[in-house]
Amino acid sequence: QVQLMESGGGSVQTGGSLRLSCVASGFAYGRYAMGWFRQAPGKEREGVAAIDSDGTIRYAEFVKGRFTISQDDTKTTLYLDLDSLKPEDTAMYYCAADPSHIVGRWLLMSQAFGYWGQGTQVTVSS
Repeated sequence: QVQLMESGGGSVQTGGSLRLSCVASGFAYGRYAMGWFRQAPGKEREGVAAIDSDGTIRYAEFVKGRFTISQDDTKTTLYLDLDSLKPEDTAMYYCAADPSHIVGRWLLMSQAFGYWGQGTQVTVSS
């Protein structure tokens, strides 16, 4: 049974930093695409950053070098380093995974991922 557990969210001021973590279990490590998505109140869920099973990384345009996605050596934990945070980054951040080989823009589309965590809240105040 695939399980994804996020942590690391919190409240920071504009310009602050956070590190989100997603611990994965129940699947063949290294063979899944994994990613981070976010959803603000009243808005649709959007892709933030993702890593395909072949190591390809894709970031949303709004990241603009502020966020970094990575995995530990065992690929059981996915990270998202959030720097230079802005109030518009306030959202629930979700970890997602899928056994498919996801290519191109699909890496940032929630429809491509079948497994989801419960989310961790990030709040940025001005």
